[in-house]
Amino acid sequence: MTATATRPDAATVHEARPQATPPRRRRIRAIPVIREAILAAIAAPVASTLTIVMIAGMCAAVLLTSGRTVGAEQAVIGSIDSAGTRSIIVRAEPGAGLDASVLDRVANLDGIEWSAAFGPASDVRNAAFPGGSRVPLRLAYGADWSIFGLPATLPADTSVAFGSAAALEQLGMPEPVGGVETIDGVGYAVAGSLTVPEHLAFLEPVLIAPQPAGTDRPVSTLVVIAERPDLVAPVAAAIGGILAVTDPSKVSVQTSEDLASLRAIIEGQLGSFGQTLTIGILALTGLLAAAILYGIVMMRRKDYGRRRALGASQRLIVSMLLIQTAVLAAVGAVAGSTVGAAILLAGGDPMPGLAYVGGVSILAVVVAIIASLVPAVVASRREPISELRVP
Repeated sequence: MTATATRPDAATVHEARPQATPPRRRRIRAIPVIREAILAAIAAPVASTLTIVMIAGMCAAVLLTSGRTVGAEQAVIGSIDSAGTRSIIVRAEPGAGLDASVLDRVANLDGIEWSAAFGPASDVRNAAFPGGSRVPLRLAYGADWSIFGLPATLPADTSVAFGSAAALEQLGMPEPVGGVETIDGVGYAVAGSLTVPEHLAFLEPVLIAPQPAGTDRPVSTLVVIAERPDLVAPVAAAIGGILAVTDPSKVSVQTSEDLASLRAIIEGQLGSFGQTLTIGILALTGLLAAAILYGIVMMRRKDYGRRRALGASQRLIVSMLLIQTAVLAAVGAVAGSTVGAAILLAGGDPMPGLAYVGGVSILAVVVAIIASLVPAVVASRREPISELRVP
C-alpha cells in the first residue's frame, strides 16, 4: 500500500514559518554589541589612549584658538547690544509741540523693546530746607519703570516722586523719604529711590514723578529702545514720522546707528575667521584620526579575522568599531573641552559659551566616527582564512 503524501495547506505553512523578531528584541541586541565594543577598547589600552588623546587635543585646540575668538566676539557684541546702543533719543525744545500722546503712537510700532517720555525739568528743593540745593524733577510718562528698578505697581498719586542717589544726596535726604517743592510751591512726596541706567545718565541728577499715559502734556525727551541694533535705523525713521510736532526744526533725533553698523562688521569678520579656523582644525584632525584608526585596524586584523571565523558578520564588525570610536571620542571630547575651558578661565580670556563648547564636542565625536568609517569597512572585509593562516 503506497502512502499518499498530504500537502499542507497555506494556513499550516504560515504557522510553521518562524516569526519575525519583535522590534524590542532587536533593540536589546544593541546592548551586547556596545558592551563588547567597550571591552574591546579596554583590551587595547594603547590604541584607545591614542584615540582619546587625539580627540581631546582637537577639542582643546579648537577652544584655545577659534573658541577664544568666538568668546571675544560675543563679549564685544554683547557690549554693542546693550540698551544704550539700541536707544533712540528724541529731544524737543520748548514750543516744538511734542506731547505725551506720542507714546500711544509709538506703541503701535514693531521692533520696540521699551519707550518712555519725560517732561521739561522743574527745579525742586527739599521742603524741609528752604535754602537747600535744587535738583531737576521731571514728569515721566510710560507703562514700565522696571528699567529704573521701580516696582511694577506704583502709587496712583501723581504727586509721588522717586529720586536717584545723586539727586537725593544734593537734596540732603539720607533716606529716600521726604518732600520736595517747586519754585511755584507745587509739592511732591519722595517715596523711594531709583537707579538710573547708563543710557539715561544724561538725566542725572533726577527725580521722576510717574504720570498716567495718554495725556497731552508737553514732553522734552522721548526715549525708545529698539529690540535689536539692526532695527535702530528703521525704528528711528518710523518715529520721525509719528511725532506730530508743530515745529520740526526744534526736534532732534539721536541714534546709535553707527554702532549697529560696527556690530555687523565685527560679527562678519570675526565669525568668518572663527569658522575657517574651526573647519581647518577639524579637517586636519579628521585625516589624522582616519590614518591612526586605519593603522590600529591593521595591527588588530587577526582579531577581526577570528571574529569573522566565529560567525561575526561584516555589519557587526563595522558597528563595533564605530561604537568603540564613538565612546572613546566622547571621553576625549569631554576631557579636551574641560582642559581648554580651564586654560581660558585661568588666563582670563572670554569663554565662548556652553553652546559653543557643546557643539565643538559633538562635532569632534561626529568627525571621529566619520573618520573611522573607512577603517571599519576595511576591517569587516578581511578574509578569515588569510588572516588566520599560520606563516
